[in-house]
Amino acid sequence: MSLFDCLLMALPVVFLIGSVLIAVKAVSRGKSRKTAVLMQLASFAFVFAICMICPFAASAAGEEAAQAATDASGMAFIGAAAATGLSCIGGGIAVGNAAPAAIGATSEDPKAFGKAIIFVALGEGIALYGMLISIMILSKVG
Repeated sequence: MSLFDCLLMALPVVFLIGSVLIAVKAVSRGKSRKTAVLMQLASFAFVFAICMICPFAASAAGEEAAQAATDASGMAFIGAAAATGLSCIGGGIAVGNAAPAAIGATSEDPKAFGKAIIFVALGEGIALYGMLISIMILSKVG
């Protein structure tokens, strides 16, 4: 692998780190957090689009038969990453909302702990389901 290939692989990471630093500076200058989050989502979508377009443009240049298997396994890896990542984000949101309510209910009535912890565990189960789907996808690739 050449130095140019290594730089191309590092470019999306550098761009995302730069966008995080810009968002942090924008919030410290007085911009709203909502604007910073929207800017982060837009930069993530841009990097995701570039990372999706570049391999397809390279595969259109030649070696389509050998590249088709690589593209299919690459899409499987992206699908597995999306399943895990999005389910973990959803699980984090669910646990972030359910855990304080469970703590509050337990502080008022200690007998409510068993009932309250079930809702926290259900939120965590979302992340486990995403990981299970990722394992199923990756088992079909290899």
